[in-house]
Amino acid sequence: MKRKKIKKGPKLILILLCIFIIGIIIFIPKDKVEQENKKDQLTEEEKLEQQLEKISYYKEENKKRYLAYQKENPDLSTEDIVTYVNIGIDQPYYTNTKPSKNLNTNLILVNKYNYVTEDYVPENLEPLNTTYARSGMQLVKEAKEAFENMSQAAKEENMNIIAMSSYRSYDYQVNLYNNYVETDGQEAADTYSARAGYSEHQTGLAVDVYNQELPYTSFEETEEFNWMQENAYKYGFILRFPKDKVNITGYQYEAWHYRYVGKDIAEYIHNHNLTLEEYYVKKVENN
Repeated sequence: MKRKKIKKGPKLILILLCIFIIGIIIFIPKDKVEQENKKDQLTEEEKLEQQLEKISYYKEENKKRYLAYQKENPDLSTEDIVTYVNIGIDQPYYTNTKPSKNLNTNLILVNKYNYVTEDYVPENLEPLNTTYARSGMQLVKEAKEAFENMSQAAKEENMNIIAMSSYRSYDYQVNLYNNYVETDGQEAADTYSARAGYSEHQTGLAVDVYNQELPYTSFEETEEFNWMQENAYKYGFILRFPKDKVNITGYQYEAWHYRYVGKDIAEYIHNHNLTLEEYYVKKVENN
């Protein structure tokens, strides 16, 4: 019996096709692989951008800074990224500064990125009654009345909350800051004292307190401090530089430093554990 000849053409073509495919897989150009990787990276970046844009106070002009800050701080939420960059803390203190807005209102923000000019003096400054303050202390009228009411309420519970530093002029702050720099050096001074124009004491809304028994730096050890923690916001005051917010405020914790913002805002800040910086970028800046 004669055997049938097997046609080798189709089999050979199949083998050659397999070799061709394997060759393509093995010898894909590196630049094409890199292009695919870049495409994946862009996709992740685009996803982050979409998340950032959902934040109500997102700013398009800050997009590059948001993305850069997120790379440096991958564990932060997108809300924190937008908040911190809008505050300015992704950049060194006293850089990219701008003049403060909302002058002569409770919403003025003065910090290491927002300043008031040398000639700025708040309207309606009034002297504090020496029952509630050291001699020569001043605050703007609304803050002054609120502080006196608060101090009187504390007195009725046998406590002393006394203003020992309040409004400061630009020139006063120049001398104060320079003295600290002479004593401790600029780097250290910047952690606890503001440069002239960047001190919120110049707004007439900030007050440092003590109880007339211990130094103001020991205020946290007093019953008056505990009372302030529970009651200051009811009179429109907030603890301005909290212990757990140093990275946001740029200042060491100060148990004695309070800022008047008004009752409604103070209550909101108190209930949501915010700094004035956080409240400002979330609720004020874009409104």
